[in-house]
Amino acid sequence: MSDRFERVGRILRDLSPLIVAYSGGVDSSLLAALVSRNPNGKARYILLDSPLMPRRAVAEALRIAEVLGIDCEVVPFPILDDRDFCGNPVDRCAVCKRAQSRILKEIGDGAVIVDGANTSDIGEYRPGLAVSDEEGIIHPFIEADIGKEGIREMAHECGYSFRDKPSDACLATRIPYGEPITCEKLSIIEKGEEILREMGFSRFRFRIHGDIARIELMPEGFDLALASRDEIVAAVKRLGLSYATLDLAGFRSGSMDEVV
Repeated sequence: MSDRFERVGRILRDLSPLIVAYSGGVDSSLLAALVSRNPNGKARYILLDSPLMPRRAVAEALRIAEVLGIDCEVVPFPILDDRDFCGNPVDRCAVCKRAQSRILKEIGDGAVIVDGANTSDIGEYRPGLAVSDEEGIIHPFIEADIGKEGIREMAHECGYSFRDKPSDACLATRIPYGEPITCEKLSIIEKGEEILREMGFSRFRFRIHGDIARIELMPEGFDLALASRDEIVAAVKRLGLSYATLDLAGFRSGSMDEVV
């Protein structure tokens, strides 16, 4: 195996006990797998569950944890009780990360908290990453100089099925900054993305602007979208929205940040 495993292993070796901030994504899943291999350490794997996370994603995270042989603890995360977060400011992720850190610290009671942040996150708009640093959360992949592609390659070397899993940001990222975040909106987004998945689309986002659905697809999916436009429009209206639009710029992660 590549020396990347050794670099991460050296970082994790002397950290104990640990709290792994686990979400079931590629990054946190690989980190959980590597932590579980450390015979000298004690660790707990915590999944903070809230309406920001689709039910499908929670179920998938638990399935991956079972495959890895780790005991994933699901802890309620009542972030929608936070008025600052629900106001959806441009530093929304920082507000959320600070609340997450508070809960993880209470659970850990002095344990070292690690997460799956990697060097690919550094060049993006990630206000939550700076808060994580302030809160003392350790980022083993960043310390080992490993980015998203490197993590996928490591997962491939280990034969993990999650190696090709698409990135799946929280549902709040589908709502423009400044528009309030509500449980109803998050539910509409979750249902909208499930509809797109069932129709056969792979990488996509179902974003809402007031009563408009802005659908982002990979360009190769445009033909299917146009052929299925009546079905898509009907589904959008069933969800309580008035208009269905296809973003000609196509799928891209973090498109809501383009206006920041």
